[in-house]
Amino acid sequence: MTRPAIRVRRIYDPPEPAEGARVLVDRLWPRGMSKARAALTLWLKDIAPSTELRLWFGHDPERWTEFQRRYRAELKANPAAVEQVERLGRQGPVTLVYAAHDPDHNEAVVLADYLRRLDEDAPASR
Repeated sequence: MTRPAIRVRRIYDPPEPAEGARVLVDRLWPRGMSKARAALTLWLKDIAPSTELRLWFGHDPERWTEFQRRYRAELKANPAAVEQVERLGRQGPVTLVYAAHDPDHNEAVVLADYLRRLDEDAPASR
């Protein structure tokens, strides 16, 4: 059984009705964003990259490949947080929201890919 698609959007973009559950995957609250405007289902700080990894990466595209490797290792070591997002995904669409300026090099992109791969590798009875 295929679950609904996982979407990735910047938190500063206005929410859309079809987004389903909106999950903020940043450890820090986005600047200038009110809770009402964010329209979140969940702020899952525990799934964000560690402070050390976030500071090391610094959104430097040259560190992207290594950031992905390290962040995936953190996700693998944090099954409880990953399960929270998977549980939401079993109920309907999930949109991972982030605050970074770069739409291609941020933790939500890595997390979405990680979750999709888990879904592909999952047994059919899951």
